[in-house]
Amino acid sequence: MKYTRLTKEQFEELSQEFINFLATQSITADEWKKLKTEKPEVAEQELDVFSDLIWEGVLKKVKYLEHISPKQLMLFHITEAFMELIAIKVEDDNIDITTDYGYKWLQQNMHDDTVTLFTSTKAIKDDRNKDIFVLIQQGSVITKGELYNYFSELLSE
Repeated sequence: MKYTRLTKEQFEELSQEFINFLATQSITADEWKKLKTEKPEVAEQELDVFSDLIWEGVLKKVKYLEHISPKQLMLFHITEAFMELIAIKVEDDNIDITTDYGYKWLQQNMHDDTVTLFTSTKAIKDDRNKDIFVLIQQGSVITKGELYNYFSELLSE
């Protein structure tokens, strides 16, 4: 497996897609039931292949990721060739940027001495989707890029 197996909930959500996938493998509903009981290892392989296909489809569409923790905001913009990062770190123990108050404080105090901001660009050398998947496993979430674009505009002013 290249990624991780989908969860039971994800499989349930994608049940029609999984049925279509099995159909492309010429596996009927009855054959699937039989496969699960008589050849569970083959059934497991089918689940893994389907999971990887779903992950590939999702990951190739990703353009933005965010990883937000109480003291750090990491915003990623991902193209085919590059991964751009805007990272913001708050070193004030009284501020938690995951709260409304903390985030508003950050917006109003970007130039405070306790706020460190940096940007970085990295060329994607090997497998773009794998790089994205690693960031997701580390806690990043896929977004539409509103925060990235907001802070990118602030930086360009």
